Amino acid sequence: MFGQHASAALLDLVGDPVLTLRADLSALRANPAAREWLGADAADGWRLLRQAAGSRLETWLRDAAQAIDTGRLAPPSPPLKLADGQRATLHLLRDRPNWLLHASLSPSDIGEPPLVEWLALSPQPAALADASGGALLRRNAAFEALCPGSPRHLNELPDLLQALLGWHRGAPLPALTAQRLQDPPLLIEAEFVDPQGRQRWLQARLRLWRSNGRALLLAQLEDQSILHERDLAHQQLDALMDTAAVGLATFQPEAGWLKPHRKGSPFKTGGKQPVASLQGINREIVEPASLPEFERLQRALKKGDPVEVRYAVRHPELGRRWLLTRVAPGLLAGGRRSTSVVTLDVTAQAQAENALLLRAESERAVLDSVLVGIVTVGPGGIEWMNRSARRMFGCELQDVLGQPMGVLAPEDDGHAFHTEPGTDVFECRLRGRDGREFWVIGNAVQTPREHGQTQTTYALLDIDRRRQAEAQSRLAQASLARIIEGAPLAITLHEAQSLRIVKLNQAAAMLAGRPEAALLGGTPVQLFGAEQGAKVVADMREALVSQTVVQREYHVPAGSATRIWDARLLHLAAGNDSPELLLMVASDVTDQRAAEEARLQAAISQRELLVREVHHRIKNNLQGVAGLLQQIAVRRPEVAGVLKEAVGQVQAIAQVYGLQVGATGPLVLKRVFDAIVGSVQRMQGRVITTAAEGGALMDDWCLPEAEAIPIALSLNELLGNALKHSNEAQVRCQLICDPAGVTVEIANPGRLPEGFALQNVKSGVSGLGLVRALLPRRSAILSLEQRGDDVVCRLELIPPSVVHNPATKPNF
Repeated sequence: MFGQHASAALLDLVGDPVLTLRADLSALRANPAAREWLGADAADGWRLLRQAAGSRLETWLRDAAQAIDTGRLAPPSPPLKLADGQRATLHLLRDRPNWLLHASLSPSDIGEPPLVEWLALSPQPAALADASGGALLRRNAAFEALCPGSPRHLNELPDLLQALLGWHRGAPLPALTAQRLQDPPLLIEAEFVDPQGRQRWLQARLRLWRSNGRALLLAQLEDQSILHERDLAHQQLDALMDTAAVGLATFQPEAGWLKPHRKGSPFKTGGKQPVASLQGINREIVEPASLPEFERLQRALKKGDPVEVRYAVRHPELGRRWLLTRVAPGLLAGGRRSTSVVTLDVTAQAQAENALLLRAESERAVLDSVLVGIVTVGPGGIEWMNRSARRMFGCELQDVLGQPMGVLAPEDDGHAFHTEPGTDVFECRLRGRDGREFWVIGNAVQTPREHGQTQTTYALLDIDRRRQAEAQSRLAQASLARIIEGAPLAITLHEAQSLRIVKLNQAAAMLAGRPEAALLGGTPVQLFGAEQGAKVVADMREALVSQTVVQREYHVPAGSATRIWDARLLHLAAGNDSPELLLMVASDVTDQRAAEEARLQAAISQRELLVREVHHRIKNNLQGVAGLLQQIAVRRPEVAGVLKEAVGQVQAIAQVYGLQVGATGPLVLKRVFDAIVGSVQRMQGRVITTAAEGGALMDDWCLPEAEAIPIALSLNELLGNALKHSNEAQVRCQLICDPAGVTVEIANPGRLPEGFALQNVKSGVSGLGLVRALLPRRSAILSLEQRGDDVVCRLELIPPSVVHNPATKPNF
C-alpha cells in the first residue's frame, strides 16, 4: 500500500520494538526501539532471545504463523521474563512476503523483602511468636544460638528465656497485654547462661502487635554484658586511683581528651587539688635534658604509638620531679581508636637509682683506670670488664656478656675458672677471644647480693704479656714470609729512600725473568725493564707520600708477547712517621683483560643485532600505521587530503628505518634519495624524472643517524609540494654530489606568487613550513626561485648534515 520504503519509515516512528522477519522467521530489519531492546546487531539479539526462550517461543512462532496463514486467530504468546526483570508480550502480523513481530515491554516489580530477610540481617537475637498460643513463628540464627534444639513453642524455651520474652505460665505478661500502640517497648533484663556456659546479661525489648484480630509478640534481645563489665572496671579504676598517685587521661580522635573518672595527679599535695594529668604538663616545665624524651612522648601521642617515657620536670611548687608516662593505644567497640595515658610520680625511685648509678660509675671509673684486669661475674655470667681486662682478652664486653669465666680459659677441668673460686692467689694460663694464650696471676673476691646471691670479682695481672708479644711478633713475621713466598702474586719489599729491593718472592723473580739473588738490592728498572722502569719509580715515589693504595698497570715485554701486570703500591709506616719500606703486590692480568675485551666485542655485536631488529620492527609498525591512515582516508573523504600527506611523511620515515636494518653507522645518501623518490611516486601515482651526478662521490656522502629522518621528511615534503603545484606536468629531480657537499634540485612547471620570499614562510607541520622546521640551520641551505616557466627548489647539504662514508676513501 505504502511501498517498502514508506513502511520502513512508519515502523521507525513506532515507540515499541518492531522486527521485520523473513519467511524463516529470522530478523531482516529492526526499528530503533527494537535495536535499543536487542542491541545494535538486532538480528543477533533476536537469535539469542530465541535460544534463551527455548521451545516455548519456537512452538508459538510456528503455531501463530500457521494460524494466520490459514485465516485463524493466532494463539497468545507465552510470557517472556527478561534478564533485567522486564516482561515482554509478542504479537505476530503478516506483511507479505515477510512477517512483523511487535513486542510490548512492561517494567519489573520490586517487592518488599520478606520478614525472614529482616530477621537474618539483625546481629541481635530476634523472634516472632503467636501471643495467643505461644507458637514460635520466626527466629534468626542469633536467637537459635541461645536455645539449641529448634524449639517450636515458647513453653519449650528455658525458664529464664521465657521470662525475658514476657511469657509466664503459657500467656504473655499483663504488662504486654496492656501495651498500647503509642507506648514504648517493654524492657526486661536478666542474667542468662548460654549453651556454652558463659554468663551473659541480656536485655529484651518486647512489643505486642495486634492486626486483624491476631496478636503477635515481637522480641529483640541485646547482650548488656560488656556494659556491665565496663561499669565494674570503672569502679575498680576509681578505687585504684584513689589509693595511688596516678594521673590518667584518655584520648579519642573523635572527642579529644576525655575527663578522668576521679581526681588524681602525680602532683597531688592535698585532697582538694584539681586534676593535673598529662594535659597539665607542658613543654615549659620540662627540664632541658629531658626534652628529647618528652618530644618522643608527644610524637607517640600524635601517632597513637605505644611508648613508655621517663622525664624530669621543674614543678613551680614541688621542685624537680621525675615522671613516668605510659601510652597504651587500643580499639573501642566499632573500631574507634582510643589512647590511654598513665603518669606516675617516680621521683623517689629515680633519686635512689641516680645515687646508685653515680656511685657505681665512680667506682667503675677508678677500676677502669688501673692496669690490673678486673672482671665481675654474677649468677648469670660475666657482667663487667674494665679496660685492661678487655685489652688482655682481646674482646669487648658484649662478646662475653652473660657467659661463664670458663670461656676465657683452656679446656682444663682443674683450671681456677672451672672450679669454685677461693680466697688464695692463683696463677693460671688463660685464652683470649683471639686464641692467644697467656699467663696471669690473680685472686677472686666474693660479695653478697640480694636474694641470697653472690658476686665474684676477679683481679688479673698479665705476667708474660711482653714475652708472648715478642713470640707472637716472631711468629707473625715468619708467617708473613711464608705467605709472601707461597703467594701466586709478585710481592717485593723496597727500601723507602733508594727503592732498592730488600725482599721478593719467586713470582716477582719470574716477572723479571732473573733469579732472586740477582734481584736483591736491585732497582725497579731491573725488575720491570728500562721501558717501564722510570714510570715505576715515579709511581713508587707517589705511593710514599700517599695515604691510600696506589694502583697502576704496566705492560712488560715477555719475549714476543707483552704481559699486563696490575700493581698495588703501599708504604709501610706507623702513624705519622716517615715510611721506611714500600710494599708492591702485582698480579698478571693479561688473560683477564683479554677476556674483558672479548666480552666487550660480544656485547657490541649483540647491541648492533638488537638495533637492526628494532629498526626492522619500527619500519613494519610505521608501514602498518600508514596502512591504517590510508583506510581511514577511504572511509573519511573529507580528511583524505590531510591523511594522504601524513601517510607520505610516515612512509618517508619508514623508508629510513628500512635502510637502517641492514646497515651500521651513517646511511648512504643516494640510497635514501632513491627510497624517498620511489615512495613519493607510489603515493602520488606520478612519475618523477631523476638524475644523479658525482660518480664515486655518490657512494661517499652519507647521512648521520640523527639527520637521516629530518632530511628524508624534508625531501618527501619538497617532492610532494612540487607534484602538487605542477598541474600534472613532469617533475624533475637531480642529485648532485661534489667534494664540498650534496645538492638536490627539484624543478616543476609553475610560477611563484608575486613578491614570494622563502624567509617569510613560517614553520609549520606540513609543506615548506615543516621543511624549514626540520632542516639544520647551519649545514642545510634551502632556496626557491623562478627559472623561466619552472619553479626550482634547491637544497644544499654540507657537513655535518652529511658525512663521508667511513667504509670508502674518496678520490680527491
